[in-house]
Amino acid sequence: MRLTFKLITCFPIIVALMTSCATDTLSSSGRDYWGHRPGPKNFKTVIIDAGHGGKDSGAISPHTCQKEKDLTLDMAKRIKAELGGFKTILLRDHDHFIELDDRVALANKRGDAVLISVHFNSGPSQVRGPETYFWRVDSHGLATRLQRAMSAASPAEENNRGLVRRRLRLTRNPEIPCVLIECGYLSNSGDSRLAADPAYRQKLAAHIAKAIRTQSSIGDSGTGPLPRPINSPPSRPTDAKE
Repeated sequence: MRLTFKLITCFPIIVALMTSCATDTLSSSGRDYWGHRPGPKNFKTVIIDAGHGGKDSGAISPHTCQKEKDLTLDMAKRIKAELGGFKTILLRDHDHFIELDDRVALANKRGDAVLISVHFNSGPSQVRGPETYFWRVDSHGLATRLQRAMSAASPAEENNRGLVRRRLRLTRNPEIPCVLIECGYLSNSGDSRLAADPAYRQKLAAHIAKAIRTQSSIGDSGTGPLPRPINSPPSRPTDAKE
């Protein structure tokens, strides 16, 4: 009991130290196993992972029949086009499948970079709107900015989860700041029709790119306190579903 009390009372000090360092750190550069550090700043490389691909179609809209794998690739290319001045790497630039662990390995070849994994969601038909997933402390600021940006572009949100801290292979296992974004629910008729509209996808891509630029420019400033560090092992396919 005494040990627990000491850990709890020390925690605000740890977070305060991490937060204070955020303004002094130019970038969370280099690979880091845990990611217990401030978010990235002044980075020039953005890795974009278009979710699914090839044999894995991902979600399929019951309203427009569009496949998630096609929409994510389209979004990845649009985001890249909006990121002039950055070195932007697409993990896939055509319709083929890459194992999740291979995506992690490819991302880990880069040091001073961030990883954005692009997806579209599926669930109850009444749920709509974008969601953003992160796990590492150094991914919180970027995740916050991306969720705000997508929400600003989205005309409506209903019952969605917003910003979520979840241990996934593409949010825990990379050794660089990494975020998974869900651009809307293909199971919702409104979101599905938005996703089918190239003009809306372009708007969304521009908002996402602006959030990335802002994170590179000012780091975590304005994104709130850093979350507490969690020492959890890498995510595995055998993990229980949340």
